Amino acid sequence: MLCSLVSNGALVTPERLDTTVPWWSFTKTVLAAAALSLVRDGLIELDDVVAEGRFTLRQLLRHEAGLADYGELADYHNAVARHEAPWSADDMLQRLDASRLRYAPGDGWRYSNVGYLFVVRLIERMTGRTLDDALTERVFAPLRLTRVRLARTRADLQGVNMGSAPAYDPGWVYHGLLVGPLEDAARCLDGLLAGRLLPNPLLQAMQSARVLGGPIPGRPWTSPGYGLRLMQGLVRGDLMLSGHTGTGPGSVVAVYRCMDGENAASCAVFHEGVEEGVVEAEVVERLSAVLGKNR
Repeated sequence: MLCSLVSNGALVTPERLDTTVPWWSFTKTVLAAAALSLVRDGLIELDDVVAEGRFTLRQLLRHEAGLADYGELADYHNAVARHEAPWSADDMLQRLDASRLRYAPGDGWRYSNVGYLFVVRLIERMTGRTLDDALTERVFAPLRLTRVRLARTRADLQGVNMGSAPAYDPGWVYHGLLVGPLEDAARCLDGLLAGRLLPNPLLQAMQSARVLGGPIPGRPWTSPGYGLRLMQGLVRGDLMLSGHTGTGPGSVVAVYRCMDGENAASCAVFHEGVEEGVVEAEVVERLSAVLGKNR
């Protein structure tokens, strides 16, 4: 298990961890930040309906758009397991019957990777740039992160620790898969939530969470909720976490930030396994320890 910890903006991990790892669904948190920068710059409003359907940007970012998810397709999982070539995005959307909303936008909640494919299309359309360039300009350059990149093919994963799935094809992640050091993941979330990218009203909107229920078996959450691509809520004890856990074939990454008064710490953990609860428990332990020292 690898860990990187940032406390009050400074790296406190004993040594640099330059190992490049997949950021899995923490990629979506970065995409949400880029989309919110469009709102910041007046290019779109959160409650504007987007071209991809009769849902708003806010509903897309919060998984309230009514969209299905390709993870529910058995053929998808079988094709990934057989190391087949990824389907085209249009083929995937047709197989999923993605144009048929599963509920009226805003009336429910359902995790959807498809929603973030649409977020990518919106970012590229409104910036006139490739996703790589848009993320660099709107997120990574302002936060001074230079070692994060998009992986689109197996060749792009050379030198990346993919855990027990070294033959994985990132083309199966239709919104794109970011890879980079854990330190950069921790710094990315820390800078974002410290207000170094977005104005306070947008940060508040990002962290305004829809409560999803009570404790999650096997995981430390006691009151989980979902904001604009942030999982947020109480974990055991009195810690309030904001961030995201990402799972893919062969590994898990969890990136979270916690505040205690004026002190703040961000932690990123990578594990070569599929147990989300194990990784999240490590995050809780690390954040509890560092914030305890700061009290």
